[in-house]
This record gives sequence, structure tokens and C-alpha cells, in this order.
Amino acid sequence: MIKKDYPDEGEYVVGTVTKVQNYGAFVTLDEYEEREGFVHIAEIASGWVKRIRNHIKEKQKVVCKVMSVDEAKGHVDLSLKRVNEHQKRDKVKEWKNNKKASRLFEMLTEQLNRSIDDCWDDFGKDLVQQYGSIYAAFEEAAYDSEILRNDGFSGDWIEDLNQIAKDNIAIQFVDIKGYLDINSWESDGIEHIREALSRGEDSEYDDVDIQVHYIGAPHYSITVQAPDYKIAEEELKKAVERIEEVITTQNGELTFHRKLDE
Repeated sequence: MIKKDYPDEGEYVVGTVTKVQNYGAFVTLDEYEEREGFVHIAEIASGWVKRIRNHIKEKQKVVCKVMSVDEAKGHVDLSLKRVNEHQKRDKVKEWKNNKKASRLFEMLTEQLNRSIDDCWDDFGKDLVQQYGSIYAAFEEAAYDSEILRNDGFSGDWIEDLNQIAKDNIAIQFVDIKGYLDINSWESDGIEHIREALSRGEDSEYDDVDIQVHYIGAPHYSITVQAPDYKIAEEELKKAVERIEEVITTQNGELTFHRKLDE
């Protein structure tokens, strides 16, 4: 698969420390073959660095921010101190996913008995353009075996890709929870509450699971399981709105809480 020769300024990169000197550290860039960067001692950590080896050591895996790139001289200046923990976690996850995607794409080309370059030119580049990365394409295929065809792709490679994705990509789901206080003052209020909760548990998506459980009058818990937090939050909001719509039209009221003791 095609890779850039150098990283871009501002990019976060994964590297391995090869040499530590009093004035800084040399780091090989794991995502860029045969490329090396340098972290000046001023970019090792915030504040005064008395002993550089207290902060960085040979063979250590690090995430750095690219400060500048001089392709003519082959220089890549890096910073360690300008990477926070959140950025580090995200970059390591992306790096691991890309490594896995490369292995899966190679498996696919072997199954198809075609070269990597041939498959990359045929459909690999288009997958990246459509989904953002090869890993994302495998992830989407593991999630929905019809997604590639629905998005306009065709070819005998799709079934092989789907099977590899299914066998090697585990789809992660998230759970979020909230609490409802529901009251109805109608004589048949319990029936209205049951109807409202049934409406709340309905979702337009097959991969979203919504469950409401009775805790003790007037308290109920509502749990949403979805592929990611954004979808889960949106579906929780919609579920509460559906329940509230039924309750309020039947002389009742609903209050939503994130915590039971609110």
C-alpha cells in the first residue's frame, strides 16, 4: 500500500527511541520506513529537564508531534511534551489499527492470489477514499456485510474481504444508562406507562438495544447499547422523547436523570 515518505507538520507519529544524548533523543518513525526524527531536550518535557534519561530511554515506544519537516535535509523535528494522554491513546490505537489493517489486506491479496499493488490500485484506494482508512473499511464490513455493495463497490474480492473482516474484527459496543421518574394520574395509568415504555424500547436500528426496567415506583432505569457513544446518546434522547410523548398526552409527567439519586 502507498505510504508517504515523510510525515506532515503537526501530525502525531509513533516511534522507537534509538539513541539518547544529553541534548536530545533520536527516534525512528515506525510508520515511515527508514525515517528518523529528533526530539530536542527542550521538547522532552515541560519545565527544566535535569536528566534526560529520567524522561526517555532507548527502545522506548513514544508518540510525538511533528514540529517541522525538511525533506531536502532529511530532518524531522519532534516534540514529546506537546502530546497529551488523550492524543497519545488515540494515536496508539490508530497505529495498532493500521498495522492490523495491513496484515488483513495482505491476507486478502493472498486469498485472491493477486499482488498487494494490484489490489491497492483496483479497490484499496477507493476503500480509503470512501471510509477514511483500510481498517475502517474492514470494520464496516464486519459490522454490515452488505455495506460495500450498498456503497457501490463490486467484484469477487468483496466476499473474501467480508469473511476476513468477520473473522478478525470484533465490533465494540458501548452502554449508557439513565433514570426516569414516571407518574400518571389516570385510573388506567399503569397501562399508559406500559405503552410508553414499549414505545421507548423501539429503535429504528437493528444494532441498537434499548431496555427499560422497573426499579420501584416511580423510578425506572433505561439502558442503551449502541456501536458508539454518539449514537447511544442520540438514541437515548429519542427513547426518552417517545416515552414522554405518550405519558404527557395521558395526563402524566416524566423526569429524566443521569443518576438515580438526583
